[in-house]
Amino acid sequence: MLDLILKGGRLIDPAQGIDAPLDIGFAGGMVAAVGRDLGAARDIRDVSGRIVTPGLIDLHTHVYWGGTSIGIDPDDYAKRSGATTLVDAGTAGPGNIMGFRRHVIEPARSRIVPFINLSFAGIFAFSKTVMVGESEDVRLLDPRECLAAIRAHADLIKGVKVRVGRSASGSAGLAPLDMARDVAEAAGLPLMAHLDHPPPYRPDVMARLGKGDILTHCFRPFPNSPAQADGRVHADVLAARARGVIFDIGHGKGSFGFDTAAAMLKNGFLPDVISSDVHSLSIDGPVYDLPTTLSKFLALGLPLVEAIRAATVNAARAVGLADRGSLKPGLLGDASVLALEKGKFRFVDVIDKEMTGTERLTCKGVVLNGAWWD
Repeated sequence: MLDLILKGGRLIDPAQGIDAPLDIGFAGGMVAAVGRDLGAARDIRDVSGRIVTPGLIDLHTHVYWGGTSIGIDPDDYAKRSGATTLVDAGTAGPGNIMGFRRHVIEPARSRIVPFINLSFAGIFAFSKTVMVGESEDVRLLDPRECLAAIRAHADLIKGVKVRVGRSASGSAGLAPLDMARDVAEAAGLPLMAHLDHPPPYRPDVMARLGKGDILTHCFRPFPNSPAQADGRVHADVLAARARGVIFDIGHGKGSFGFDTAAAMLKNGFLPDVISSDVHSLSIDGPVYDLPTTLSKFLALGLPLVEAIRAATVNAARAVGLADRGSLKPGLLGDASVLALEKGKFRFVDVIDKEMTGTERLTCKGVVLNGAWWD
């Protein structure tokens, strides 16, 4: 007998090419069966009129709750957003990764996958009134400390995070990125690079990213936008995609613009991953959550299946997680139950530009480890 069956929903699993009315069954914490008339189960949930997807993966979050000012409560966010896997984008560094692990990651019900920040203290001063870029002071940047922490937590850490730009690295410029590049190569892990206002400039950052590395905030508005004034994509951005750099949205408080996104999509340049960059200053707007970020792309004309792809299988591949991102039997028993609401919905980007959409995704339920999360 199965533990749980979700019955009557529209199953969208881009990894398997599925978009059809199908039931899904779970047993032993795993996906057990997909089809019709799956038989008996201890718990049967009617999800008619809903969309069932693999558990959403939010590739850019900040969930070191209580240990940093930027962090939000991971389980509260997971339940409201439907994101069963939260990739923490370098909130903790070598000096506090153990605290993040023991006090947040291990007790959480949601799955938290951290990137480690190059900065020893991680993102340590982030609020409405206090804002200090952790990459500004090179005294906090020690590649040896970062590599040692990665090796001590090799079962947990999936990448290296570095933030550069006028706000994040100040006069340190590109030096933090070069140090983080060295650490990622030594550890055999992907590098996730944040870029805000120049300096440094986008072409210099793009040139330092290789196959499997992640450029987050990839559709940011001017300056350091990937789109030229005439709407074409910059040559260095096209070259980076050709060599396998992963482009992640990372919406956040200051890193996503409708005009940039529209220009990129018009050129056929879709993001590889759509993530929220949810944190203490963005969770109450303009981000709110991952479904809202996905809804903005629906308003921009991205097909629903492609939006789901960018928050499931593509996100899983970006961090080398082969056990999730799909509802194929034998994988982790995580699923998101979503409503696709129809109407007129107002969306806002980071520079307060508004867009009206006719569809909005909202979370209506979460399956974690093969059980309904009440």
